[in-house]
Amino acid sequence: MQGAVSNSILIVFSVYIVGMMLIGYLGYRSTKNLSDFILGGRSLGPFVIALAAGASDMSGWLLMGLPGEVFSVGISASWIAIGLTIGAYINWLLVAGRLRAYTEAAGNSLTLSDFFANRFEDRTNLLRIVSAIVILIFFTLYCASGVVASARLFESMFGWNYVTAMWLGAFFTIAYVFIGGFLAVSWTDAIQASMMFTALILTPIIVLSQIGGFGVATETSLQFNPQSLSLVEGVSAIGIISSLAWGLGYFGQPHILARFMAADSVKSIPKARRISITWMICCLAGAVAVGFFGIAYFSNPETLTDPATQAAAARVLDNPERVFIEFSVLLFHPLIAGLLLAAILAAVMSTLSAQLLVCSSSLTQDLYKPFLRPGASQTELVWFGRLMVLAVALIAIYLARDPESKVLGMVSYAWAGFGAAFGPLIIFSVFWRRTTAKGAFAGMVVGAATVLLWKNFANSTLYEIVPGFILSTIAIVVVSLLDKKPSSTVMETFDEVDRVMAESRR
Repeated sequence: MQGAVSNSILIVFSVYIVGMMLIGYLGYRSTKNLSDFILGGRSLGPFVIALAAGASDMSGWLLMGLPGEVFSVGISASWIAIGLTIGAYINWLLVAGRLRAYTEAAGNSLTLSDFFANRFEDRTNLLRIVSAIVILIFFTLYCASGVVASARLFESMFGWNYVTAMWLGAFFTIAYVFIGGFLAVSWTDAIQASMMFTALILTPIIVLSQIGGFGVATETSLQFNPQSLSLVEGVSAIGIISSLAWGLGYFGQPHILARFMAADSVKSIPKARRISITWMICCLAGAVAVGFFGIAYFSNPETLTDPATQAAAARVLDNPERVFIEFSVLLFHPLIAGLLLAAILAAVMSTLSAQLLVCSSSLTQDLYKPFLRPGASQTELVWFGRLMVLAVALIAIYLARDPESKVLGMVSYAWAGFGAAFGPLIIFSVFWRRTTAKGAFAGMVVGAATVLLWKNFANSTLYEIVPGFILSTIAIVVVSLLDKKPSSTVMETFDEVDRVMAESRR
């Protein structure tokens, strides 16, 4: 049904997009200064934090990349989902509250680069500059994956060529981030997360009823791929370790950590954690189910009698990341299909918008303001931030210009880069008072460099985040111990955070 979606689907789709633009305008009305544009004035409650963190995390990978991977190899692809769930829970449990408290105590830091510079009293600004560069390098690639995912959706919706679809999909996201900043992004994230949840719960149930039950789905899937129902068959130990290691990435993702920093208080974190992890488990399980049931539904086009289903099956076999899209159009009333397809755009827009905003914030708060315009007004900084949203988006569009680009591959590279460069450093920053600026610098550089070198030169199937995370950790510990102890004011700030956390548990 490519290029021939019904008017009902287009109407629902259009209403969703208009609604997001309206929220962008409301965010614009509420944005008074740079703090509002970057972190929403630290005013978000637990429900919005939870869903914003989940929506900004999962992206088009959740509805396209993961179902496609499960369709290709079976449920052994679930190791990624298992690793992500474990990593996300530990990140919420251990890091979220302390980071929220520490970023406020350390000079009311608005960005990660800001936090590193203030946390370690870095007078050289090396931490600020290098962390901003790492953010720009990996986030442009991450943003490009979101542009690819949105282009695929618009290809399916309108039958346009890839380039036209790419520009249209990117435009809607750029528009509401440009206008509304962090508040608009967070408010829309809460709505988009709800849509993603509904789509991933509803779709597997309907597909299962169409197939004839779980038993039929399992039997058919096993005929197509005998290993489709096994978590371990056909998967090496290195493959399992690499998939689980995705969970390490959570500790260093700037767009997720920014949600923790934006909480209205440390006391909101536990409730937000429970909401977010419940949402995450349900969505990941639904995505795996969509991919698995897709094997039974689409794996053998020759046995299908309906021409539309045959055509859909051929498209899925050509590109498994289309499995959710094809289910949406084939099995649902056009109004429901419109909402499901809008959920894919919601997933893409929520993550892409968060990433564009982090890049813009880094360029504005960490480079433009301290080095180029120290005396800039709040209005000037906000508008510069908006222009940087546009600039980063254009670079991401350029990187996404190849129609053969795979969403999951692009996401995995960027995820590893952030996880290795920032993950160990965030953990040591909030838990080890002996961490020094030189140790932080060494860990950041070693982590990022290891990912880049391993990805491009190592002849290994081991996910690059594993060596990157390990070597970054070693660098932080060794260099910090060889360096002189942090200043008394750094120690006092660390102790102040301990007190805040102790009071929040009472």
